[in-house]
Amino acid sequence: MKRKFTGFTLVELLVVIAIIGVLVGLLLPAVQAAREAARRMSCSNNFKQLGLAVHNYHSAYKQLPTQGGGTNGSSATGLAQTQADIPRATNAMENSWLVGLLPFIEQQALWEQISNPYDSDGNSATTNDIFQAMGPTPRRRLQDHSGQPYDPWVTEVVGFRCPSDPGVGLPAFGRTNYAACFGDSALYVHGGVDGVTGVATQTNAERQRHSDRGIFGYRRKSKFRDVLDGLSNTIMGGEIATDLGDNDARTRPAVQDSALMSHSWTGAQNTNNACSGQIDPERPQFWGSGFTPITFNASVGPDSEVRRGYKWAFGRILFCGFNTTVPPNKPYCGGSLGLSDAVASASSRHQGGVHILMGDGAVKFVTDSIEAGNQGSFHVGWRGPALKNGEPSPFGLWGSLGTRAMKETIETEF
Repeated sequence: MKRKFTGFTLVELLVVIAIIGVLVGLLLPAVQAAREAARRMSCSNNFKQLGLAVHNYHSAYKQLPTQGGGTNGSSATGLAQTQADIPRATNAMENSWLVGLLPFIEQQALWEQISNPYDSDGNSATTNDIFQAMGPTPRRRLQDHSGQPYDPWVTEVVGFRCPSDPGVGLPAFGRTNYAACFGDSALYVHGGVDGVTGVATQTNAERQRHSDRGIFGYRRKSKFRDVLDGLSNTIMGGEIATDLGDNDARTRPAVQDSALMSHSWTGAQNTNNACSGQIDPERPQFWGSGFTPITFNASVGPDSEVRRGYKWAFGRILFCGFNTTVPPNKPYCGGSLGLSDAVASASSRHQGGVHILMGDGAVKFVTDSIEAGNQGSFHVGWRGPALKNGEPSPFGLWGSLGTRAMKETIETEF
């Protein structure tokens, strides 16, 4: 008896191919989601390591690392250095909190380069190209680095990067995705201090004293004992996305709308919405046709270099800080120079929110929809009578988490 062998018909083959295609289509998003979950977990772990480093730093030095610390003096600040300037150049007290954490995150070799005099060309026979200990100002431009290299400031530190952020390379120096919390006011976040002497006028210092309500303050020494609201209820750091050159409203600074605000705009009523008219209505995460870029400034660099998270060693809010005035992933809106006071939200490449580092070292994920109070309010520290100094944050739960000593209570889990 002969056995009859039959094969697949064309229709059956096409059905099998179609089923495989559907299964692959269903599988790929799941694989991508799993990869992002792994990157998000790695990002959270990086932040936990920074939190542990801060606590170890505090144990060693009895204070927190300073946001805006380093060396100062009336000598050259290193903005456009010549050979003769370098032995005298200081960092103008502009180093970020991350610089001091290097030896506590197993970056001892990089710390040794920074904390000791640095020979620009490696030739010990010459002395007019040696940078002082703690380096030159981290606001250096690419043209300054090309003329007299200072490699530590352009070194990419893996522990300062979130794996979900794809930003790499020039025109950034060394990127960071982790920033210090300046509190719940955009007013005088840098205190009006002089870049060379590190001294503020009496008026500016008084205004900063009222508005400076976060764990970190620019050029202010901080200790855990200053956090009267409790370390577990106070934000110490948060994520920021770095700029990709795509006109992202979170990472490219915009200048406040002069038609909406006066010249002395920072802290005034509706400050949080001062750049809302420049958003692309069809792509709300990006700037639209009415976007106003920052003004070129020779001491800071071209617009392409003055972007979010581009210099991990620079303590200014654009590069290494944020405030809790607007909810996460909102536009960055500031003054004309890019380094000015600004409404600077936390941001990330994760879906729907950001990681924040609490004062006790815990890392939590906060959604973009966190309660943020009256977004049209004056900011605390504003020169007018609208808000009295010492009042609770006008920006709801999010603003309250950013303050260190306002005696606010957190009644719900976030």
